[in-house]
Amino acid sequence: MELRVEQLTAGYPGHRAVAGVDLTIPSGQVAAIVGPNGCGKSTLLRCVARLHQPESGHVHAGDADIWKLKQRQAAHRIALLPQSPLAPEAVTVAGLVRYGRHPHQGLFRQWSRDDERAVHEALLATGVSALADRRLDQLSGGQRQRCWLAMVLAQETPIVLLDEPTSALDIGHAVEVLDLVKQVAAAGRTVVMVLHDLASAARYADTVVAMKDGTVVAQGPPREVVDAALVRELYGIEADILQAPGDGSPVVVPATRTPADAGARESATA
Repeated sequence: MELRVEQLTAGYPGHRAVAGVDLTIPSGQVAAIVGPNGCGKSTLLRCVARLHQPESGHVHAGDADIWKLKQRQAAHRIALLPQSPLAPEAVTVAGLVRYGRHPHQGLFRQWSRDDERAVHEALLATGVSALADRRLDQLSGGQRQRCWLAMVLAQETPIVLLDEPTSALDIGHAVEVLDLVKQVAAAGRTVVMVLHDLASAARYADTVVAMKDGTVVAQGPPREVVDAALVRELYGIEADILQAPGDGSPVVVPATRTPADAGARESATA
């Protein structure tokens, strides 16, 4: 399902966090939203997830404006994994993943074989079936993140939103999670994730959406938009852009700063 954002503007009292954002993510693609801290990445994602009311603009999931749908209807189209999710105390992995089926429950629809199938497939897809009876708080950070992803996948939405899915993970677990994200998209879902690591975004995303001061300053395939000028504009640093062996994706190598460079930058920003 295609995700389309049109002229989205949103903010908080006294602060405009997102200003006139347009973006289109086709079905089955991974989009990574990148940019410096405070640029509006998470606010944009929260607007798409119906957690933050925009001041103006539209968010379309397929042919529907999600802000005109009922909450349950929207939850059938878009699922969000926040940056720091909280789980009930002592919940098991299987119990956590079952929460993903909540939007499919109702007064006249209780737990079904479809729900059981969705949970089983989500556990299998994320490689945590063997952990189903373990408590979430007994697992490593990488294992827990896979379990949270399983919960989101069990919701069976065509659009999946991930806010910093590799936050606090070591490089090995981060690669595992991002590989899984690519598999989710290859199966036909649209994935939009916020990432701090531009190098990971360039390696794993089909589309990079670069934000600064609440606006989109670049958008497109990594090979077309990730260059030294973009790194300089977003982060105020110099960098070399190399090509990764094999797939040719951009590799960002920050230039080494000297004490003189740091002092010059501080003087320029004072």
